[in-house]
Formats: sequence, C-alpha cells, structure tokens
Amino acid sequence: MVSLPGSPATSLLQVLFLGLSTFAPPACAQLQLHTPAGLTRLRAVEGAEVVLPAWYTYRGETTLAQPPLEVLTLMWFLEQSGKDLKQVLAYINGVTTSQPGASLVYAMPSRNVSLRLQGLQEKDSGSYRCSLNVQDRQGKSRGHSSKTLTLDVLIPPAPPSCHLLGVPRVGTNVTLSCQSPRSKPIAQYEWERSPPSAEVFFAPVLDTIRGSLSLKNLSASMSGVYICKAYNEVGSAHCNVTLEVSTGPGAAVVAGAVVGTLIGLGLLAGLVLLYQRQGKALEEPANDIKEDAIAPRTLPWPKGSDTISKNGTLSSVTSSPALRPPQHPSRTGASTPSPSLRALTPISSPGGVVSSALSPKRAVPVMVPAQTQSGSLV
Repeated sequence: MVSLPGSPATSLLQVLFLGLSTFAPPACAQLQLHTPAGLTRLRAVEGAEVVLPAWYTYRGETTLAQPPLEVLTLMWFLEQSGKDLKQVLAYINGVTTSQPGASLVYAMPSRNVSLRLQGLQEKDSGSYRCSLNVQDRQGKSRGHSSKTLTLDVLIPPAPPSCHLLGVPRVGTNVTLSCQSPRSKPIAQYEWERSPPSAEVFFAPVLDTIRGSLSLKNLSASMSGVYICKAYNEVGSAHCNVTLEVSTGPGAAVVAGAVVGTLIGLGLLAGLVLLYQRQGKALEEPANDIKEDAIAPRTLPWPKGSDTISKNGTLSSVTSSPALRPPQHPSRTGASTPSPSLRALTPISSPGGVVSSALSPKRAVPVMVPAQTQSGSLV
C-alpha cells in the first residue's frame, strides 16, 4: 500500500499516476515530457512572475501538433523540505483548478503544459513537479511522464538603517553601522563618502558582511555625509548618516555641567529658605504677647539705693525708714504685703520734682536730676 502526504484527492491522483507509470506496457510508454535543456533551476524576484516551461511529445514526432481524441490528466505539485506535498494546479476531465496566482500558459487541450506563477513570495520557493498522463478516447493509455524544476524566489535588500556609534570628537574613534532587515540572498555592504570629498572605503576599515565602517583618530576634515549601500544579485538599497566632528567638549560633558550647575543652585536656594524659616521660628516666640499672662502681684524691694530707668530718665530713690514696711508681729496665716509696682511708679511734676506715690499718707518728695539727651546728669 502506498501512503503519500496531502489531501485524499491529491494522494489518490498520485497513486493513479504511479500506477500508470509502473504498470503501463513498454509499447504504450511513448509519451515524453520535456523541459529546456540544462534548465533545472530557475530564479525569480519576489513580487514578479515566472513561467515554468514544460511540453510533451511522442517518440518520432518533430512538431507539437495536437493529435485528436486525446484525454489529458495534468497536475503540478510543490515539494518543500519538511512540508507536505502541495497541489498547485490540476487539469482533469477538461476542468482546471489552481491555487491563487497559478495558471497554465496555454488553454487546454494543448501539448504545452507550462505553468505561470504570478505575485511570487518567498514561500513559493521549492521544487515543482509536473505529472502528465495521456489517454485516447477508448481509455487506452498513451503514456505517463513527469519532470521537476526548482524555483528560488529572491528578495532584494530592504532599505537599511544607518547608525553612528561613538562620540565624534577630534582624536576619537567611531563606527558607522548599516543593516538591512530582509534580503535573500544575504546582502553585502559598501560605504562611500559623498562629494565634495568623495571617498570609497575598503577592508580592513570596511566589513562587507556586517556593514560596519571603522573611522579612527577623527579630524575635522573627516566630517561629511557617509552613504551605505546594501546589495545582492537582484537589487540594492541605500541609507546615509551625517558625521560632524567637534573640537570642543562633548555634548555629554556640557549637559553634565549644566545639570550640575542647576542642582547646585537648587541646593543653595533650599539652604537659604531653610535658614529664613529657622530665623522666623526663633523670632515669633519673642514677639508673641500673651494676653492671658498674669502680672506679678509683689515686687521685691531691696534695701539701699536703687536706680530705676525708664525711657532714658534716671530716677533715684533713696531708701529711708519711711519706705520700709511697718514692723508688725507676724500673724499666723497672714503675709506681709509688699509694695506693688504701681505704688513705685514715679509721678513727675513741674520743676523736675517727682513724687513717688507710695501711699496716700506717706508720700515723700524726691529730687530727680534731669538727664540731657547725651546722657549726662544736670
């Protein structure tokens, strides 16, 4: 039993073709399927179209004239490594079925059974096998044959991307990179410098496989536009990068200096604000007036001469027995009252005489020397 991958209909047709080719009598095996001499592999570009040429004859014939009363069974298959056999086109009993983009070059019946493929994609690459069986009207086989052609769908390089690696300053080294994301076969690369200072680069500074160009010990004269070309046998694409060699500090150094300056200014401003807030916090308790504070009820009065200064006026109070509190025997539970601050406040009178209202009955006049603006006593 023969087992082939694919759909049941496809497998059945393959069994049929194998059986016909195996059990057909030698006398009936007169059919010959042809392809161009020496042509076993074709190449086409993605998106284009290709024709896989094939035709058949009988032994002894020199023309492709269509004999009458022939019944053709034609099939094209696609064989790919690691995949099932895929039917691309079939012509059976006068009816043609095909995959999108596949068609016969000539209308059937015809001895030219070439296959046309349009809108090619990379997935269309593989080996295409043409299987043909011919019978006469009586059902007698006139032969079976098959041929295989290999198709490679090539892809031109997609537009590459160019990059500058490194800091272009005088005396430093940089690398220009170029890479195409898609290409079949794999793209190769070349770099050149555009006019007015045109220059073409070669190995060892140029890596044609990786697409890198190494520029060492840069100078200001090396500034310019550098063009990369990615190419293969079916196409090419370009990109460019502008190299500007600077003589001053790099942008990173300048940016670091600017950022450092801004950070320093920010810290300085923060310290100033913190110092101001601490100063205000220290001044507020000293200037705060507590309305609910209770004044002292008594004022201790020392013995001897005391000097009281108020608003720049010097007052002298000479202690005398009259200012002393009366001596009374202490009573249990009673305290001796002390002169209050109100009783000691001097009351000025005309002529520079100030009377201290110590008590209504014991007022003692006190001479207060006048004080000049400079602070000397008169």
